[in-house]
Amino acid sequence: MDIRNIAIIAHVDHGKTTLVDCLLKQSGAFRENQRVMERAMDSNDLEQERGITILAKCTSVEWKDVRINIVDTPGHADFGGEVERILGMVDGVCLLVDAAEGPMPQTKFVLSKALALGLKPIVVVNKVDKPEQRAYEVQDETFDLFGVLGANEDQLDFPCVFASAKAGWASLDPEQTGEDMAPLFDLIVQHTPEPEVSVNTPFRMLATTLESNPYLGRILTGRIESGSIKANAPVHALNRDGERIEAGRVTKILAFRGLERQPIEEAFAGDIVALAGLAEATVADTVASPDVTEPLPAQPIDPSTLAMTFSINDSPLAGQDGDKVTSRQIRDRLMREAEGNVAIRVTDTSDKDAFEVSGRGELQLAVLIEQMRREGYELSVSRPRVLFRNNPETGKREEPMEEVFVDVDEEYGGSVVSSISERKGELQELRPSGGGKQRLVFLAPARGLIGYHGQFLTETRGTGIMNRVFHSYGPYKGTIAARRTGVLISMENGKASPYALFNLEERGYLFIPAGVPVYQGMIIGENAKPSDLEVNPLKAKQLTNFRAAGKDDAVTLTTPIDMTLEKALAYIAEDELVEVTPKVIRLRKRFLDPHERKREARKAAAVEAAE
Repeated sequence: MDIRNIAIIAHVDHGKTTLVDCLLKQSGAFRENQRVMERAMDSNDLEQERGITILAKCTSVEWKDVRINIVDTPGHADFGGEVERILGMVDGVCLLVDAAEGPMPQTKFVLSKALALGLKPIVVVNKVDKPEQRAYEVQDETFDLFGVLGANEDQLDFPCVFASAKAGWASLDPEQTGEDMAPLFDLIVQHTPEPEVSVNTPFRMLATTLESNPYLGRILTGRIESGSIKANAPVHALNRDGERIEAGRVTKILAFRGLERQPIEEAFAGDIVALAGLAEATVADTVASPDVTEPLPAQPIDPSTLAMTFSINDSPLAGQDGDKVTSRQIRDRLMREAEGNVAIRVTDTSDKDAFEVSGRGELQLAVLIEQMRREGYELSVSRPRVLFRNNPETGKREEPMEEVFVDVDEEYGGSVVSSISERKGELQELRPSGGGKQRLVFLAPARGLIGYHGQFLTETRGTGIMNRVFHSYGPYKGTIAARRTGVLISMENGKASPYALFNLEERGYLFIPAGVPVYQGMIIGENAKPSDLEVNPLKAKQLTNFRAAGKDDAVTLTTPIDMTLEKALAYIAEDELVEVTPKVIRLRKRFLDPHERKREARKAAAVEAAE
């Protein structure tokens, strides 16, 4: 059977996963009466909740006697490590662009990766049934983007199809509603080349994704570059440098058929399959016949730009919610993550109970923390910080810069420009985008944008859309103003009383309701003034013989600010931590004892003065 291997790439929310659903249904992968949840490819709980794709996934459909292996990729720049690896095992890509929004920063990121590999994209202008669609303009903007990214003549001559994945049709003319996805299926078969593989040479496959299965052990997915493989055949694994990692046998070959993986006896060059049986091989390793000594080339990965410290939870309330609390358990889990996710790096620190985890962005690290807390882990995490580097030629200190695309109503544009300028961002472009909206493009240091998203939503009354993508390393921009307010810190251990919290409300905003456990050094609210303030949230009303008619017994508290994980990570200062357990998220000072805090603050001030 003929094979086509294709990846679907796009900016977040432009409809990749919905399109894959539609292709699966129309190819007959589902029975007529089969119940399938929406966005069937987003099988992970977090993906369903957040409405985003985090992990790349493979599926396969048949169209006119051609098997089309389709890979659904993430749209967030934070999960770009997944996209880069996936593009190495396909021969073509469908670039999805929203008919109203047009090309966005992540469109640029994924397209640049595809063009660099020599892939020839098919452009799908999606959501053309939107009232605000501007399909032809978007097609022109996409062509311009190809030119900016240095596409060759073959790549510039891309076929274009207009579609509504939600309504289930594609058409070569945006003003003509299609009947089904046949035009897109036909384009994929005609325009995507067959895999260039060698059938009569020994078996070789580059491992592209890794997962763990309780019954089969480690499962490595990739495209077979040459030869064929049978179940129980001997193989060995080579790393990028050609060193042998291990030898073993393939216990199971799994092929993608619709949404399921089915065991097969033999797989041939060009097909995308998953292999079980090896215990140590990982992503970017070559799995091959025992006589192969040359590894397949693996794509270099973009650098990590952000790091956080993950440490054990050492608060007085530790161990009450989770069952995985030791540094060994946390380290093992982080190492497993780093194995399968090339965009994450884990390094040990001088403190044996803490580990530095670096990745692509706040969202990627927040998703990892959320997954760990759902698995029963308790941990403390620090504020995200950017990773600087010294320029290899000049030796000067450089920091990661991000390209920021902002779509806002014109009335809010001024306050956004002002805020990002304060954070050392520079306005690159300002243009009207129709309907009373503006598009602003900035180049800003990544560290200045940490924690800005909440303020951005407030400034734009929740109507603004902000997208960021790594641009390059640039000269260090100097000091950026941090949080302007102090915090309210508990000075006692116990349960917060309504009376005490009622009296503290005039000091600032509270993060906790009455009745929750608190401890010394825990942050319970934001102080209205710049300095930190130690308070007693346990203080009860003094009992006397004098009583009014009971009116002063009941107090009405303002609803506290709900600190979600992302909000907490963005909010905390350098000397603070987020305590994460399966049930709660708390903010705390790094040093719980007030005398120790003062000592460390004096040390930090002395170091700063010396610099």
